Amino acid sequence: MESKPFFRFLFFFIAIAFLFAWTHLHYAPSPGVTTLLDCASNSPWCTSSKNRLQSKQPTLTKTPRASTSQRRHHESAVPRHPLDPLTVQEFNKVRKILSSHALFKSSNNYALHSVVLEEPNKELVLKWKKGQPLFPRIASVIARANGVSHVLTVNLETDEVTVLNTAPPTGYPTMTMEDMTSATWAPLSNAKFNRTIIERGVNLKDVACLPISLGWFGKKEENRRLIKVQCYSMEDTANFYMRPIEGLTVLLDMDTKEVVEVSDTGRSIPIPKATNTDYRFSEQKLQQDLNSINPISIEQPKGPSFVIEDEHLVKWANWEFHLKPDTRAGVMVSRAKVRDLESGVLRDVMYKGFTSELFVPYMDPTDAWYFKTYMDAGEYGFGLQAMPLDPLNDCPRNAYYMDGVFAAGDGVPYVRSNMVCVFERYTGDIGWRHAESPITGMEIKEVRPKVTLVVRMAASVANYDYIVDWEFQTDGLIRIKVGLSGILMVKGTAYENMNQVEGQENLFGTLLSENVIGVIHDHYITFYLDMDIDGSDNSFVNVNIKKQETSPGESPRKSYLKAVRNVAKTEKDAQIQLKLYDPSEFHVINPTKKTRVGNPVGYKVVPGGTAASLLDHEDPPQKRGAFTNNQIWVTPYNRSEQWAGGLFVYQSHGEDTLDVWSERDRPIENKDIVVWYTLGFHHIPCQEDFPIMPTVSSSFDLKPVNFFESNPILRAPPYFEKDLPVCRPAYSA
Repeated sequence: MESKPFFRFLFFFIAIAFLFAWTHLHYAPSPGVTTLLDCASNSPWCTSSKNRLQSKQPTLTKTPRASTSQRRHHESAVPRHPLDPLTVQEFNKVRKILSSHALFKSSNNYALHSVVLEEPNKELVLKWKKGQPLFPRIASVIARANGVSHVLTVNLETDEVTVLNTAPPTGYPTMTMEDMTSATWAPLSNAKFNRTIIERGVNLKDVACLPISLGWFGKKEENRRLIKVQCYSMEDTANFYMRPIEGLTVLLDMDTKEVVEVSDTGRSIPIPKATNTDYRFSEQKLQQDLNSINPISIEQPKGPSFVIEDEHLVKWANWEFHLKPDTRAGVMVSRAKVRDLESGVLRDVMYKGFTSELFVPYMDPTDAWYFKTYMDAGEYGFGLQAMPLDPLNDCPRNAYYMDGVFAAGDGVPYVRSNMVCVFERYTGDIGWRHAESPITGMEIKEVRPKVTLVVRMAASVANYDYIVDWEFQTDGLIRIKVGLSGILMVKGTAYENMNQVEGQENLFGTLLSENVIGVIHDHYITFYLDMDIDGSDNSFVNVNIKKQETSPGESPRKSYLKAVRNVAKTEKDAQIQLKLYDPSEFHVINPTKKTRVGNPVGYKVVPGGTAASLLDHEDPPQKRGAFTNNQIWVTPYNRSEQWAGGLFVYQSHGEDTLDVWSERDRPIENKDIVVWYTLGFHHIPCQEDFPIMPTVSSSFDLKPVNFFESNPILRAPPYFEKDLPVCRPAYSA
């Protein structure tokens, strides 16, 4: 048996591999002492090996920079906007207040699963002006104490703690990092597990394990917080995901760390070889293959055109919005306004938008796979899994980086450095153009370049990487794009070649390499979009595009298309499943605000390439993921309805989802409404996805529709040679 010191090292190494190591590296001073995470210098959470309370970021509030020589002092930060996230000082005050509260003083074991700002009422935020006093700062806390979940608020001015809710009908809070890291090493204390690992031909020192949420599949999984753990061999590769110990599954009690069950159904399946699995650049043998592509960098000699005021208020071109990192959503974009260049007025577009939930069901019903139906935001925390972005590769030169400041399970604040980046993008796209035909005799050629502003975050949820972009255009359009990359979750198999597979045997995926199957799966990303088009009271209009046949003798044409506008009265009128041969546009309008010629001002949701869930609605995973039953939903604004899978997603039964709320069929005409849009991907893996996937992206748009009186970028100037820097090539071709 390995020694305890060795196991500590092993556990630490595994945690680093998952980028979860911070839970074992921070120090916990007495409550109320201002501190941040104390990291080892090689930890991804370290902000500086010399000064752990500072991150590499400018102290200036306006001009964005990417310089690593300037630093932001998080420990002295103060909120300046009603929606600003909690600060280090506020996190420490929450921790101090809760440590003396009866609920926690009487608990032998408690954890804070979420500590975020309890945002002020929307009506108050809409009336607030810069320079006015902030509203009382209140923290919203989800905690578990003595095995019971609690929802609380902590008033940071009065120190008052209010317990709002205890023990929801089903479900548990988002896992803490401590939950996840401890789950990966807990099986190693079980003799049967260790014996099985050795019998499968894997050295214990090479074992890496993943914490896998188990969904909900019946009463036997109720009344205790459970997790499943599956393991891999790290021998000879950093990409241990490609070396599964197939069929070995540990059922674990997450609270007690007791191993409930060890199942091994894959003893006949070999561990795939490590050959050609490493994706690191330093390990590639043919590095010259793509060296013919020279590095590209967009230079801005006058600096970026955007500013970040008071750390969170982004101003660029005709846009202004509030931006903050969030542990569950990743990033939140709030109070998005666009300036009308005709009137000079900043006009409301969206009160708040964010990633509400991700649903990732795998399509393998066998014993070791059926439960893999992840809810990445509600179970793991989309923001908790956000990794520090890599300058020049994740984000270009002149990007501005924003840190996330969050609370660990014991309430101690820590910094997620470079979690979000903001940058201007120019890819040679065209904003608008027209060249007059020579037959007119007019020599006219007018072209305008398209420059956009991008807000980006990337989350690495174990093997998978998600890149989420919020892209703002000067014509008023907002594009929300999701990119999928990272590493497939694969299944071990005895097959080395498809010629060994008999007939139509269902592999539940694609043979990617010897002994490796990429399992078919879906990705659904549901966005919360609280649209406020020139005010909060809006309506949803389904503009159905219909074929109209002409009457005999009416026209040489047999048919044409017409637009039929249907205003949704209640929620069920706005439950939309996209149909290629029954097309519509989906408008959010303000019926009380009209353009000069009488059209209601609005924005429209423009779907991109997407996928729909084909699972049976009674399938337990689909019950929990019922928010994917439609691509578009519209609900009346309710501040308690933000998370499409429910507040408590882990092991929930699906009784608190967007689908359940919408069944109430509440009125939505000329009301404060929220639009929900789900972006979907079907993924049938292919060999090009091995050993790491090229990024695949899809997007949807929020586009002005009769919002402006005319083209809002009509007066945008073209580029001239004198305005641009001349970059001298290192050599001529």
